[in-house]
Amino acid sequence: MFSLQERPSAVGMTFEQMLERVRYEGAYPTRARAEESLRAVLAALGRQITGDERVELAARLPQQAARLFTAEIPATENLTGWGFVKDLASRTGGTPATTRWDAGTVLRVVAQLAGEDLLSRILGRLPSGYALLFGRAELVQAA
Repeated sequence: MFSLQERPSAVGMTFEQMLERVRYEGAYPTRARAEESLRAVLAALGRQITGDERVELAARLPQQAARLFTAEIPATENLTGWGFVKDLASRTGGTPATTRWDAGTVLRVVAQLAGEDLLSRILGRLPSGYALLFGRAELVQAA
């Protein structure tokens, strides 16, 4: 049986497994560095996603990750993908390049947990620039 902290997500991943995936995907030298990135990016994402998508994504994350994600009050104005990275960099003291790496690493793992349908709905509600952070191509209609 899993403790509350180790409860698997809807797709069967515990927080520890999520953290190890982030560490591996991001090539972080330590578990602590991977966890620092995971915590910061989930909190930042929690400021950007609202409505049903927020509730559904929280349900698909491991419980500890869901708490980090939902602990933040959604912002009144959504940031573009680049604005998201710049805001996160200013909050963490990272450079835009390392913060872009952190965001992309964590959000690709989040995308796997979300699944294609939910991720498409999330991207449909966010401003431009997030698809690449989630590991998807950014498709733009010609003017």
